[in-house]
Amino acid sequence: MNPKHIFSSLWQYRILIKHMVLREVASRYKGSLLGILWAVINPILMLAVYTFFFSVVFQSRWSGNGHKVGESQFEFAIVLYAGLLVFNLFSECIARAPTLILSNANYVKKVIFPLEVLPWISLGSAMFHLLMGYGVILIFIAVAGMPLHLSALLFPFVLLILVPMIMGLSWLLASVGVFFRDIGQIIGMALTALMFLSPIFYPSTALPESLQKMLYWNPLTFVIEQARNVLIWGTWPDFGGLLIYSIVSLLVAWLGLLAFKSMRTGFADVL
Repeated sequence: MNPKHIFSSLWQYRILIKHMVLREVASRYKGSLLGILWAVINPILMLAVYTFFFSVVFQSRWSGNGHKVGESQFEFAIVLYAGLLVFNLFSECIARAPTLILSNANYVKKVIFPLEVLPWISLGSAMFHLLMGYGVILIFIAVAGMPLHLSALLFPFVLLILVPMIMGLSWLLASVGVFFRDIGQIIGMALTALMFLSPIFYPSTALPESLQKMLYWNPLTFVIEQARNVLIWGTWPDFGGLLIYSIVSLLVAWLGLLAFKSMRTGFADVL
């Protein structure tokens, strides 16, 4: 399979994906009193809880990786939220991946429906919530009186290197989830562990040097740190690191799609 096929379904079925993403986002908030405002309210409420426990109860302060924020709990919340934006994009897609085919079983026997677009639809919905969160954090930065750097415009582009990896893992988990139903439970526990093993609530330098190297085996560590660099610290990203990460990410996507296509022929027999 040619690696260019990773994005061919996105382009070929772009209109279908667009309509299904819009339908999914609308259905999520359909019937609720506040509607789409929940896309902003939910992360703010979650952020408030994390901020209270880490900065008030545990008296946490961000100091590491050559950066230090003030004593304001609000500033700590912004740093924490930047890490959560990256994690939430990843976890929302990966948590849903094992049940993507199972929850859309009616599409499996429709020969004309391209099943490989289902992870793109899931990603599109997660991207919508990411953009809402991106707007929220820019407002937070302005209200806190922190400088709003030009490099903040690169935040969405830094996250793009994570997209192929998300897609590769989603294709793999979606196909495995058809045959091994317990994978959804395993992924749920793994994501919880991954959240605390990512530098979201603490800088990587807070760990002993021996553990810092291990932390970079986490696929989110590099992206989280680069996202904070451009969004909060006002420094340009590590372009060399972005290139290497992109290559690895594309390799994961290619392998994931390859696994999906090889297992797809057995979906109808199981469902």
